[in-house]
Amino acid sequence: MSVWLPGAPCTPRACVEATAAAAAVPRAVLRLAAVGLLLLAGIALLPLGRRVPPGPVRRWCRWIVRAAGVRVRVVGSAVPTGGLLLVANHISWLDVPLLAAVRPARMLAKSEIRRWPVAGALAARGGVLFIDRDRLRALPDTVARIAGALRDGAAVAAFPEGSTWCGRAQGHFRRAVFQAALDAAVPVQPVRIRYRDPTGAPATAPAFVGDDTLLASLWRVASARGLTAEVEVRAPIPPGSHTDRRVLAAAAQPGAGPAHAGGHHR
Repeated sequence: MSVWLPGAPCTPRACVEATAAAAAVPRAVLRLAAVGLLLLAGIALLPLGRRVPPGPVRRWCRWIVRAAGVRVRVVGSAVPTGGLLLVANHISWLDVPLLAAVRPARMLAKSEIRRWPVAGALAARGGVLFIDRDRLRALPDTVARIAGALRDGAAVAAFPEGSTWCGRAQGHFRRAVFQAALDAAVPVQPVRIRYRDPTGAPATAPAFVGDDTLLASLWRVASARGLTAEVEVRAPIPPGSHTDRRVLAAAAQPGAGPAHAGGHHR
């Protein structure tokens, strides 16, 4: 266990339930093909970097989730411009495009990804901030780099639970990343992500937990029917409202406060 990566007890066998209704295999294959084409289109545009306006980026991220067969419902507050720490609970690989659909941001990622063939170079070019979760000595430098990006007006996105959970259980926000928001004096934007089945009950099919493989998770999502992703954008926490990172992390924790009314389906 590290300051960045606490363990979660969720596993595919213990937490992920079989979907009650499954799409036909051809439909699931078409969904995965559509997701793949959208990802390739995004990779092709990656050299343009920040020259791509935020609006098209947000729409592209929503399209990825919709292509996988998941409806998107966004409710809550308007997201501030300028430097912003965007934080959310973590359930699925779908959380990444969902969070970027709220506001495109520089993601935090484990340092091992930098060494991955192709993906590492693409992630670095896309502005990912890499963190070494196993070296406590690297923590101050990592926080300083995040704070620097925030001061420069960037949005930085993080999943402070440090691990994925099944959606029925959740972890606690780790406080380290919140120090960067305090140091940079920028708002914190809490977001809560939920997945629902066709009856409105919590769905575990999108969960990507434990020793689950990405391929198995992709197929489970693409073959499910009637999944909805609910993205609750809570009121931003202004700088100066909390001066202690532990209190700030607790205030941003899912369930700590209501979102504003309103929303839409996509």
